[in-house]
Formats: sequence, C-alpha cells, structure tokens
Amino acid sequence: MADEMSRRANAASDEKQELAAAVVRVVDDDDKVRRSWQFVLEGEGWQVQAYESAVRFLEEDDPSVPGCVVCDVRMPMMSGIELQAEMKRRGNAMPIVLISAHADLVMAVKAVKDGAFDFLLKPVETEHLIQTVSEALMLDQTHRAEQAQIDKVLRSWDLLSAREKEVARGVADGKLNKQIAYDLNISEKTVIAHRSSLCRKLGIRSAADITRMLLIVEQQEKNARAA
Repeated sequence: MADEMSRRANAASDEKQELAAAVVRVVDDDDKVRRSWQFVLEGEGWQVQAYESAVRFLEEDDPSVPGCVVCDVRMPMMSGIELQAEMKRRGNAMPIVLISAHADLVMAVKAVKDGAFDFLLKPVETEHLIQTVSEALMLDQTHRAEQAQIDKVLRSWDLLSAREKEVARGVADGKLNKQIAYDLNISEKTVIAHRSSLCRKLGIRSAADITRMLLIVEQQEKNARAA
C-alpha cells in the first residue's frame, strides 16, 4: 500500500514537472491583447512565448517543446486558420486554441473539425481562457507520452531480424510454435529460439505483449502508407 502511494505521488510529481516545462505560445498581432494574455497565463505559473504574427511563430518556435498555441484568427499575412492548416501540414500536432472577435459559427465548426482544440470568442473570460489552456496542455502531454511509447515500440521492432518478425507475426496470429515452424519451414526448436530472442529485444514476456506491440507497428505502417 505504501509503495503504491509512493508510486502515485512520484507520478503526480513527474506530471507537474512536465507541465511546468510546457510553453504556451501566444500569437496575436495586437500588442495590447498579446501582453494581456501573457500576463494572465504567466500568473498561473506557465511559461509563455509571445509572437506578433503566425509567420514569426513558424519561423522561430520549436515544436519539440511541449505546450499549446493560443492564436488570434484575424491577422495580417497569415490568419489563425491558415496557421492551423500549416501546422497540420508540417505534422505539428500541438493543440491550438483559436480566438476571434467575430462570431462566425461556420468558421468555428470547421476549425474544430480540422483539429483545433477550441474556438473562443473575444472578449474571453479569464477563467475560461485559463481552463481551456490547462486542458490543452494536458492533451499535449498525453499525446506526447503516447507518441514516445509508439517510438519506443518502433525502435525495438527495428532491432528484430526478418525471421524474428515472421515469428512475432505468427505468435500474434495465435499460432502454436509447431504451426509457425511448419509455415516458415524451420524447426520448432528454432522458432522457440527466435521467440526468446525477440521477447528479449522487445522487453516483453507474453504472446499478449507481442500482439499489442504488433498492433502498434501495423497501425503505424498503415498510417505511413496513407500519408
């Protein structure tokens, strides 16, 4: 019980540290609004980086740093909607919160359908902005943790030999060692050896673990083909 409480406390501490390292990007061409949002968000303990334009954001921001984007819709050179599209094109999945002074329902619905985290109307209530940003940061943290796990699986999968991958696919299909041996025209002893080796390389123990990892690999391969 004490160990479990300690584990949860450590996990909560790690989560707080990760959120503290996140950066809220504020993008707005209006200096007064930009400073106001920055003041409010920094008051909550978040790091804030302000940009006067979407173009400047794209040129200077580092998407590898966790966080989210709070962006005005109507700006010269590139609008918030155009920025959202460009981020998507570049594979930048950071949550973006769009803010507009104009109640355009069609625009708001389309932006959210296209992946915007939220669409707020000016003037934004302080508590609403804080809550929205908090949720966006949590989402980004979750997505990055999931992607890190996927990357780990893919790196481990790449360590396997072609034969080990064939054995892994057989295991994932629910086949017995002797069935896999027959399909691959090798001995059952060799299948067992490959199975032991691939489990060691992947850091797993059971057939269920192999199946779960293979599902991740196949989904990523499917995504790559569709891209």
